[in-house]
Amino acid sequence: MDIPVLATPTDPAAQAREDRRKLRRGLLISALFVALLWWLKAFELGFDIDLGVLGNRPRETWGLLGIFTAPLLHGSFKHLVSNTLPLLILGTLAFSSFPRAAIRATPLIWLGSGLAVWLFARGSNHIGASGLNHGLMFLLLTLGLIRRDRIAVATGFIAFFLYGGMLLTVLPGEPGVSWEYHLGGAAFGVLSGLLWAKLDPLPPRKIYSWEIEEALEAEHRRLEGDGSEPARPSEVLPIWQGPDLQRNVDGRRGVVIRFPYPLGPRADEDKGNPH
Repeated sequence: MDIPVLATPTDPAAQAREDRRKLRRGLLISALFVALLWWLKAFELGFDIDLGVLGNRPRETWGLLGIFTAPLLHGSFKHLVSNTLPLLILGTLAFSSFPRAAIRATPLIWLGSGLAVWLFARGSNHIGASGLNHGLMFLLLTLGLIRRDRIAVATGFIAFFLYGGMLLTVLPGEPGVSWEYHLGGAAFGVLSGLLWAKLDPLPPRKIYSWEIEEALEAEHRRLEGDGSEPARPSEVLPIWQGPDLQRNVDGRRGVVIRFPYPLGPRADEDKGNPH
């Protein structure tokens, strides 16, 4: 399949600086969010507070608050560590490559998966950012399949290569793991990709040195002429203007060559002189 691309940027150096700026911005957003999660866990342990009461408890009135707070809470450091690296990698990929889509997809994944858990999940206390991780991974996969530009394909491949196992964790499996949050995050990640696949502009195509050399050679041949073919005429008059309206280069009128009748008697002469 063809990958659609935009025209080559006029200033590749400026484009490279812009790409680095986007990467730093995506990493900063992800790192700040991860730092918030670690600060909350340290605060919980430092003051001996159980923030788990703010989790998502399905179909309980108090549990509605967990739609907003549950992704910020983790049951243990092991739980937090398991979500830290995926948040850094997937968040950086999403916010650096598709900032417009990611900034809209994140609240939709957050709130949509939380509401789905509150409505349909098992009666338990659901906490953790794994639903957000699944949403970002499925967002990147969906954007790669729909957009098919080089950045979308690359980020989708990286996400699948590193965290393709999330395709299986949306189903019931390990006890104590909220697969409902995983499934809800995945569903709203796909929905976000469908809604905002075209929101971010296509990336400009990188130009390579051999392409520049070929273009310069072609332009040089066009300007100088390579000598293997005669020069193109600057003007070609249509033949239907007739020979009287055209002149050759030396000023003479064009010549019409009249072909004689075929040898032998004409058809009308045969009729007029029967034998």
